Amino acid sequence: AVHPLWQSPLTIPGGTRQSPINIQWRDSVYDPFLKPLKISYDPTTCLHIWNNGYSFLVEFDDSTDRSIIVGGPLENQYRLKQFHFHWGAINEWGSEHTVDSKFYPAELHLVHWNAVVYPTFEEAVMEGNGLAVIGVFLKLGAHHEGLQTLVDALPAIKHKDTVIEFDVFDPSCLIPSCPDYWTYAGSLTTPPLTESVTWIIKKKPIEVDENQLEAFRMLLFTSDGEEEKRMVDNFRPLQPLMNRTVRSSFQ
Repeated sequence: AVHPLWQSPLTIPGGTRQSPINIQWRDSVYDPFLKPLKISYDPTTCLHIWNNGYSFLVEFDDSTDRSIIVGGPLENQYRLKQFHFHWGAINEWGSEHTVDSKFYPAELHLVHWNAVVYPTFEEAVMEGNGLAVIGVFLKLGAHHEGLQTLVDALPAIKHKDTVIEFDVFDPSCLIPSCPDYWTYAGSLTTPPLTESVTWIIKKKPIEVDENQLEAFRMLLFTSDGEEEKRMVDNFRPLQPLMNRTVRSSFQ
């Protein structure tokens, strides 16, 4: 059964830079010109958290340059719009990207848009250099203190289309301190699948514990009153690399 998100005709099926991909460590090309990524988030720009029926989104005020990233492979600064996760029903899979064909149980995506070039997020989504997404793998391990604030809020948005206020949160606590990353030209992994994303995939995962992952799996794809469908396996299958190069900031 296909999730309703995928049932409408896709905007650009069969593009040449679709995501996610399998990152082959050995095939990635070290680029000495890649700069460190600078992340500057203002916790007060955090607005709310909502269950959109496919994942849960933590949304930010993106009307000014208060939460931005700059540097890395990017030529402009990009504003933070939202972040969300993808995860599996069990710990053996769940991430969208893989490294040497290895899945992680979950993956975080922080979605930013190029407000220097485009007047709105909606326009940036349609253009080649419009979006920059930081991908962070989650692996099973120690309890993650920063993530727990988020986990505590999840029962309130169990059902599709529920929204709660969620203010003062700094998502940089979810980004590993190790500066190493891979980068490549790709697409959104949900419709409209536009090929507008510069992907920045962090090499090091963050650790979360079993209970924290389990809290994700207690969310529902369905609205209140509908037959309950647990929100799991909300990731897109791997896409062919075609003739793209994955660059790395590390040797």
